[in-house]
Amino acid sequence: MEKTTDIRELKGIGEKSAKLFAKVGVYNLVQLAEYFPRTYEVPEQVRAVCECREGEAAAVRVMMNGSFTTRKVRNLSVSNTTAADESGQLSLTFFNMPFLKNSLRRGTFYILRGMVKQSGTQLCMEQPKIYSEEEYARIAGKLCPRYALTQGLTNQLVTKTVRQGLERGKPWQDFLPEWVREKYGLETYENAVCTMHFPESEERLIHARKRLVFDEFLTFMLQLQAMKERIEVLPNVHPMIATADTVRLIEALPYELTGAQKRTWQEIEEDLSGSCVMNRLVQGDVGSGKTILAFLALLMCAGNGLQGAMMAPTEVLARQHFEQAVELTEKYHLPFHPVLLTGSVTASARKKIYQEIAEGRANLIIGTHALIQEKVEYRNLGLVVTDEQHRFGVRQREALAGKGEGVHVLVMSATPIPRTLAMILYGDLDISLVDERPADRLPVKNCVVTQKDRGKIYRFLEKEAASGRQVYVICPMVEEGELENVENVMDYAEKLREHLPKSMRIEYLHGKMKSSEKNRIMEEFSRGQFDVLVSTTVIEVGINVPNATVMLIENAERFGLAQLHQLRGRVGRGKWQSYCIFVSGSDKRQTMERLDILNHSNDGFKIAEEDLKLRGPGDLFGIRQSGLMDFKIGDVFQDADILKQASECAAEMLQNRHGEESDRLWEYLHTKQSGMVDFHSL
Repeated sequence: MEKTTDIRELKGIGEKSAKLFAKVGVYNLVQLAEYFPRTYEVPEQVRAVCECREGEAAAVRVMMNGSFTTRKVRNLSVSNTTAADESGQLSLTFFNMPFLKNSLRRGTFYILRGMVKQSGTQLCMEQPKIYSEEEYARIAGKLCPRYALTQGLTNQLVTKTVRQGLERGKPWQDFLPEWVREKYGLETYENAVCTMHFPESEERLIHARKRLVFDEFLTFMLQLQAMKERIEVLPNVHPMIATADTVRLIEALPYELTGAQKRTWQEIEEDLSGSCVMNRLVQGDVGSGKTILAFLALLMCAGNGLQGAMMAPTEVLARQHFEQAVELTEKYHLPFHPVLLTGSVTASARKKIYQEIAEGRANLIIGTHALIQEKVEYRNLGLVVTDEQHRFGVRQREALAGKGEGVHVLVMSATPIPRTLAMILYGDLDISLVDERPADRLPVKNCVVTQKDRGKIYRFLEKEAASGRQVYVICPMVEEGELENVENVMDYAEKLREHLPKSMRIEYLHGKMKSSEKNRIMEEFSRGQFDVLVSTTVIEVGINVPNATVMLIENAERFGLAQLHQLRGRVGRGKWQSYCIFVSGSDKRQTMERLDILNHSNDGFKIAEEDLKLRGPGDLFGIRQSGLMDFKIGDVFQDADILKQASECAAEMLQNRHGEESDRLWEYLHTKQSGMVDFHSL
């Protein structure tokens, strides 16, 4: 399979279909083969209506027996009808599907599959999938791949195209040496790819996925460990001395630093004045006070006549850091000259900022990826702070540090990771743990509910908005059809508009939007211009809204506990009591007990440890459980054992880095991740 083979060479893929695949990053056959399913479904065995239970997915064979009515609710088309078998009747609701009136025939049997709900004494299904009896017989009991989609791209089209692409030819050369595959019990690459798309069994799928996760982790660990060899012995060419500015700021703050903050600040001070370059991770829960420690380090840097840079993952967060820096500078007369450098800065303003940085007049540079562009030249960069390291990756952090000689690196992360994993993932960094919360923060009140409590939830949201507060709502999906039986952002926003008062202002946000649009919506929400923000996990980092007091998470069972805790951290940042409501799509005892852990703890590190214990191979059938490090397939919690194996393997390979096997591996790594450290040269 040539890398240059265009997807349009496949039968049935014309310009229109090719554009749809391009939207999800698939242009050629290799990218198509590596466009792995997001999840898998096993269609249930058909049951009678009387056997259905609320909160469970079910498949029923029913006859359409009701009239089909459609009404408009703002921008939403809502259609209703009924169907029944000998044991009972179902009420059916469809959104934006008025055409079903002509295709669903009264008196005809269909298989309907969806989540069962209850309204009074009536069992209901919203937006069920509709199958003929022949269609359902072909898929019942089998593992069916479900791909990430975009509007116009169907799961059926992706499945058909992938099958055709794989049948065309699979001449992959397995880059992993045979001894590695034997030692760690790994599948060949070819078998793993084919099984990921069309698994014969759950056991085969788990085995195939292990191989691909191992590849991903190994690539990362080789890069990380090779970089560590390069940087751990760098001498400190910018040894700093303690300054009165930092002491004065600590004394002037309207609150006292916690014991953990004081301990971490002492470690940072010792690093900056020590004999080797600082490479330190400051890890602490949301709200533990990491940002003030970063500003103290940047202040010490400025006091020693050096420049400091702070890189944030989003424009909104960068702007919030900048505004905080300006406020501190003016209030406490600090020797900062801060500038903000992001992608949306105008060309004329950017030119002026570049000049101030090059001449050294700007000594605190805050921004996004714009900080590492080639045109940015620093006069005497001494310290780099990156906020939420896992959103950047090793190469970007190294690129920013490379803007100067012997630059100190301080990484901040609110992602709670068990220490055993942190030692592997941040192997090139010393770790400081900020494990205390400021005394003035009210703990978030938690609540785990099921979908039948939705009426109470809506009334609570209305009450909070009436008192001037704001609400986050998190859905797992962007649009209908990406996964069955889960809430999606677009439809959910419309449903809220239907159930909440018209006076409540509701907006939605997701990762498929243009950056400028996402930034606009987050800025408007942070300024209180609307009441409810319905979003995917794109808001996990990058926005600080003290006025937001409610976090409502739909289909909470689809997320990992650590990620749910991260989302919860978006509220409880102001002076008002905050609440986090976890809505489970399932009322099964095991699911509710798992979510109940969040009911009893606001300690992210304790929750992360519990998350690690609870994970098992079967979890791969849900949505990816955490976005940590932005791995494509792997999940550092779920796949902790594979991560440890890949780390061990990378260390062994770096010790024995010459020969034909090593060359083949290195050639593959270059195709996967351009600009990696060449470990042959170390």
